[in-house]
Amino acid sequence: MRELEKLFDRIIQRVNINLRELEFDVHPMVNKLVPTGQMTKFYAFYGITPHHPLNLVFKHSNLSGSYFLGRCRVTNSLLYKSDIRGDELKKRGDLFRYQEFNIPVDQDEEIRIDDSFLIKTLVHNFSHDPETLERFYIRDTVSTHYANIHGSPSDGCYLGPFSTVDLTTMRDCVIGAYAYVQAGEISHLKIEPGTVWVRKPGDFNFMYRYPISQLNDYIYFNSDSPPQGVFMDFVEDRKEAFQRVFNVVNIENSVRVPVNTSLDRFAVIKPKTKIGENVLVAQRAFLQNSILGRGANAQENCYIINSKLAGNNVTAHGAKIIEADMGTNVFVGFNSFLRGRPDARLTIGKDSVVMPHTIIDIRKPLKVPPGSLVWGLVRNAEELEANSMSLNAFSKIDTRVCKGSMLFEGSGGSFVSLFQERIHHILEANGAFYDGNLNRGHAQRNQNISFNTIQPYPKGDKEGLYPTIIIQP
Repeated sequence: MRELEKLFDRIIQRVNINLRELEFDVHPMVNKLVPTGQMTKFYAFYGITPHHPLNLVFKHSNLSGSYFLGRCRVTNSLLYKSDIRGDELKKRGDLFRYQEFNIPVDQDEEIRIDDSFLIKTLVHNFSHDPETLERFYIRDTVSTHYANIHGSPSDGCYLGPFSTVDLTTMRDCVIGAYAYVQAGEISHLKIEPGTVWVRKPGDFNFMYRYPISQLNDYIYFNSDSPPQGVFMDFVEDRKEAFQRVFNVVNIENSVRVPVNTSLDRFAVIKPKTKIGENVLVAQRAFLQNSILGRGANAQENCYIINSKLAGNNVTAHGAKIIEADMGTNVFVGFNSFLRGRPDARLTIGKDSVVMPHTIIDIRKPLKVPPGSLVWGLVRNAEELEANSMSLNAFSKIDTRVCKGSMLFEGSGGSFVSLFQERIHHILEANGAFYDGNLNRGHAQRNQNISFNTIQPYPKGDKEGLYPTIIIQP
């Protein structure tokens, strides 16, 4: 186990060197956050399908409980129960459009993770940095519980629990707990907890920040203790269900699954759940007593409980929907937390957009009108009024609007169009529009995945480290 401890020290030192200008020390944040013994208990696993390139290389790393799909290389890193999903990586010959440029991709893209410690982190999508089209790199980076690194190359950064960096290249940055950043490119920034920032340089800038006293009830993390709050309690209360899924070798589906739908082997499906056609249910998703209509999806770390999704719904990575009814074409962004109660249902009308990192937590029935944009903290009708606007009204903004704790500058039309185009792209990529012949996506391509396990050294100085492994066709 000595080599595992030396590797931890190496990673911490490299990250701290990158963050020295911000005077941020990651060591107290992650020291003993995952006991060393936990890093030796779990197998890693990888998927093989006819539709995804197979080229995995692991060197001098711990991969405990982590999942890999596609083309990936991991060196000098610790990955604890993380998902590295490379099913959307660019391929040789693709054209990447950036501003007025059409840039050819010279070789198949790979996810490259070096000198990093990722804890229960999702890595997905592809590099959106035009300077690194063939390599989606994550280096000298520490990421904590349930963070998302989505299409975002990272160099010398720290991500707090339940944070998301989306389609953004970041260098030497600290991303606070439950912060969401989609800003193109950032460097040497410290993003405060609970910040929601969406920027397209020269076009628009959306900014919202949770009141820290209210955010702390949902997620709080400092160097004195593990992450705590409503989010962590919610996940921990359902952890046992996942233990069975990962411990049992052969497990049968508990629900009927249409032939054009993908239900991942490592998802949890509780009774009275119905899954429609062209639905994607990803690994580590949790469904209970819910209906997913045609073309809906539940991505990694999503929880959908006692709820109904009418169809073509996007439930992005880490989102949670409890006691709710969702109309068609409703988008629920990364790590959002939508909680109604059995006697206080949440209803969200069709064609609505729930911004990433939105918290709707109600004790009386609440209806969000169709075609709404919702953000921030909503606990009642008054807070919904303060933290929402119709998409039609928002698209007419052309200067500056301040509403509650939200500030928007620029073109509302561009902002709305960006979200609507992205939602369509996600549905298309997930196979929501598959007609039996055309528009095949993840819901169809991920149906027949062969899962394979790999194990670390069981004892001695190398206990917990995996031997160098090269897995190719």
